Amino acid sequence: MAIALTANERRDFIYRYVHENQIALYDALASLMNVSHMTIRRDVQILEREGKVQRVNGGIRLSELLHQELPYQEKSYLNHKLKKELGKRAMQRISEGTIIYLDAGTTTFEIACCIPANFHLTVVTNDFSISQLLMSNPAIDLYHVGGRVDKRNLSCVGLSAANFIKALNIDLAFLSASSWDLVHGISTPYEGKAVVKQTVISVSNKNILVSDSSKYGKYGFYTVCPLTTMDEIITDSISGECKQSLLEITSPKVTFIDIFQEGSYYERRK
Repeated sequence: MAIALTANERRDFIYRYVHENQIALYDALASLMNVSHMTIRRDVQILEREGKVQRVNGGIRLSELLHQELPYQEKSYLNHKLKKELGKRAMQRISEGTIIYLDAGTTTFEIACCIPANFHLTVVTNDFSISQLLMSNPAIDLYHVGGRVDKRNLSCVGLSAANFIKALNIDLAFLSASSWDLVHGISTPYEGKAVVKQTVISVSNKNILVSDSSKYGKYGFYTVCPLTTMDEIITDSISGECKQSLLEITSPKVTFIDIFQEGSYYERRK
């Protein structure tokens, strides 16, 4: 017998499901949770009022305006295989002996996972999970950015973190994004995250956005920068909307990863 979910548990499930699948049909949600369509519609109305989803014909999709991000632990389970592939591709951009910045995020965490034990590197990060992972690597000279702790995303953010970064000179920065598109560029719902990303970009010789296509087409309240500020974007080709839009731009360089064909990817240069 299926365990009945509370109203809050149902809404959490719906929100996670839409995050992972981009769109959710009422029929599918009702079947998955063994509840009536009326119950699903009531839950959707609440999520819509909270600005998390928007209704489409026969179902819902994520709201294009991102009001808040999922907690770190929940994000880590979403598109995990894809994030690992993005991390592997990003690792190929790193030269030994350089200074890199790894932005807070579950995709940038996968980059950290790819760094070999004997690969000498200076790594700067504001992500607690990345710092904890790299502490055991004797070849890494590790700097953790201090500041106000964002407990939801396990990172340090805000002006104090940005001021720490201002004094640095970084060779290569890998930026994460919960929302990005051609119109709004890279954006975030949180001012504290925006100022950190902007400062990193300003002190880095080269900047690469690493983000899966499920984040494309959304925007947050705070703009970080236009996409043209990036030297490269590494993403996937799952979202047709994302791929078609990015194929039409001449800058920056875009690399698409196709995880369905081992080793296959599309790379567009400037």
